Amino acid sequence: MVMKKILAIIRNNYSEIYKGLLFLMTVIILVSIFPSSKQFRFEFYEGRPWLYEELEAPSDFSIKKSSEEIDFEIAKINNSSKYYFSYDEEFTQLELSDLSSRFDTVWLHYFGFGDRSSYSHNKEICLNLGSEILETGFIDIPNELESQKEDKLIYVVKNKIAKEAFLNFFYTSKTASLFIKEELQKAEKVESDFISSFLNDVLKPNVIYDSGKTEAEKNISLEQISPNRGIILKGQHIISKGEIVDSKTFKILESLRIDFESQTRKTSFGLYIGKIILVSIPLFSFGLFLLFFMGEILEDTKNLIMIFLLIISMMVFTRLIVVYDSNLVMVLPLMISPIIIRAFFDARLALIVHLTTVILLSFVVPDSSRFVFLQLMTGLITITSIVKLQKRSQFFFTALYIFASYSLMYIGIELITESNVNLIDWNTFLYFGISASLTLLASPIIYLFERIFGKVTDVSLLEYADTNNSLIRQLSTQAPGTFNHCIQVSNLAEAAAVEIGANELLVRAGAMYHDIGKMENPMYFTENQSGGYSPHEELSYEESANIIIGHILAGVKKAREHNLPSQIIDFIRTHHGTKRVEYFYRMHKIDLPDEEVKLNKFTYHGPIPYSKETCILMMADAVEAASRSIKKPDAKSISELVDSIIKSQLDQGQFNNANISMREINSVKKTFKKKLLHIYHLRIEYPDEK
Repeated sequence: MVMKKILAIIRNNYSEIYKGLLFLMTVIILVSIFPSSKQFRFEFYEGRPWLYEELEAPSDFSIKKSSEEIDFEIAKINNSSKYYFSYDEEFTQLELSDLSSRFDTVWLHYFGFGDRSSYSHNKEICLNLGSEILETGFIDIPNELESQKEDKLIYVVKNKIAKEAFLNFFYTSKTASLFIKEELQKAEKVESDFISSFLNDVLKPNVIYDSGKTEAEKNISLEQISPNRGIILKGQHIISKGEIVDSKTFKILESLRIDFESQTRKTSFGLYIGKIILVSIPLFSFGLFLLFFMGEILEDTKNLIMIFLLIISMMVFTRLIVVYDSNLVMVLPLMISPIIIRAFFDARLALIVHLTTVILLSFVVPDSSRFVFLQLMTGLITITSIVKLQKRSQFFFTALYIFASYSLMYIGIELITESNVNLIDWNTFLYFGISASLTLLASPIIYLFERIFGKVTDVSLLEYADTNNSLIRQLSTQAPGTFNHCIQVSNLAEAAAVEIGANELLVRAGAMYHDIGKMENPMYFTENQSGGYSPHEELSYEESANIIIGHILAGVKKAREHNLPSQIIDFIRTHHGTKRVEYFYRMHKIDLPDEEVKLNKFTYHGPIPYSKETCILMMADAVEAASRSIKKPDAKSISELVDSIIKSQLDQGQFNNANISMREINSVKKTFKKKLLHIYHLRIEYPDEK
């Protein structure tokens, strides 16, 4: 029983539960996006005054070096690091002992058993040169030392003892070859080419670069770099109110901020609860605003999904930019959100969504006070610029307004704080330009949202209501009378919508398509008949009523085939509600009084109108059609006609599901009467010519 009650509660309150879960999911996502560290309560900038009370160190903390200072120390160590080489004593002795036997082998190969004295003389010179080079040191220079000066100091490890030596003290392959060539030129009766070639081929470096020891010594020096330059003790004075934050104090304050935010783990639970509160309250306030002032937005869950999706997207992109480089925050096109909301809803909702988004973002971005001011003021200007969004070209002008708004307010802020135009960072204007340009993405995003969420904007409604639209052109060709009827109905409905504050573009577009189902059988409808002949003369009253009623389903089918939005299709479905096909119903009763009338055969299937706009169209459609039958249209006859038709619709309960008041209905009637008088105005009777 308990489970059944629970299931019944869930079933009966499914919509509310779903919206609550949607709200909860949004809170969870936004909380996960929030920074994982505590937020430092003070905002400060080098060269600007300290705006808070006197600050003393809340605890001991170290003064951190800046990243530039640490990079400088690292570069200094890299440039002045010691290079270690090893002198291989054992290898040297082996090379010298092998030099003699190698000489004998090669000499015999080239000269054979020739002059013994020449052999001995050349061998002695060759061994002396080789011994001089190897005992001094034949060095292998690594690539990183190729560009170093010759007096570069290096360290040579010989017999486990490191000694300093200049790089040019040792022989390289180049200097060894020059040394051999010069010494051979001084000697007499020697085979210079042979000895030079032999030594250049045989001698190998015996002073070898020790990369392992070099890197180890460098790493020891790097590890000794301290990230701190001093310490501030608890209670020590840091800065007084109004004092200018100089470079030294700025480093101390920045170190205090880093130390404060690094303590997150000690208060992780409190931090988590704080994030939940800070996220929930703005969203809860937003929900209350919708509940009390825009309840119709809450009725459709798709509206909430779209709004929360925009808020989450702005938070995600902002958080990513802040993590990557907080200086690029102003590149974000945050004005896309109010533009999209305004395109689908109204300026009030656009403003409250933008306000909620900016409040949430203020906990993520640096310099939050400046950020909030810039975004709120630019948001107001953006929303104002698109109060009447009826052309896609307006997006370009809105982008210009955004850039101008950002730029002027930024200049004003900088002049107040710096009082010097030369200190303004002109690169910031480039960020503003990028942000304004990216705002143009609102147009394709709006089109995408129209397809995903099945909604239409004012711009789309204008395009749908254009008489050059292919479906409307088809209506004008196949059913010209119905086309003219739709034009007249749209004019009446639009004027009435303006009068009571309904969506005039929506009702105009709905009016243009409400009778497209008549294209299936245009001649069965009076406005398309000519010559006094009606095909209904050959049908029974039930068959005629069935054809008339069928234009609703035919219109819905054709609208879906042409991918018309559901908002326009609703006008097709509801413009006759559950009324009767009055003419054929009465004729059936008159001509066949003894036959039982099947009321369902003469009744439209509905649904009845559910909004002000669909109510207006029902009234305008009936009034316009009936006004054609007035033989002598004047103010009295038109007024009586309008009153009687709308009274009949009220009596039949056709407006029971709509939020339209009697005051608004009376305003609609007055508008219809005025418009119809203009349509059927009496022309001046010209006198006959004599």
